[in-house]
Amino acid sequence: MLNQYETVFICTPVLSEPQVKEAVKKFKELIAENGGEMIHEEDWGMKKLAYPIQKKSTGFYHLFEFKADPSFISKYETEFRRDERVIRFMTVKLDKYAIEYSNKRKKLQKAKTEQEG
Repeated sequence: MLNQYETVFICTPVLSEPQVKEAVKKFKELIAENGGEMIHEEDWGMKKLAYPIQKKSTGFYHLFEFKADPSFISKYETEFRRDERVIRFMTVKLDKYAIEYSNKRKKLQKAKTEQEG
């Protein structure tokens, strides 16, 4: 039984754009290799942190929404802890209300992009 999860992680600001993309690709591939299914991905870009982390005040934010086996999450989070490019991460299991909210949010984003384009 696959559960739906959402992970937001912050990469250190000293990385170049290709290095951030490489880190994102690594975690995306990790999900796929372990039988997970990527649902949605967002690149929020460089943002100011609410408080300094490791003496840094900004970071590259990225969001993954995916389905995976519950046993995979501990392995997934271990990889985040080992990767020096990631300064913070958080994975949450989405319940039916969070999934519904996420779908509404994606629809609104899509409508907004279509209006601009």
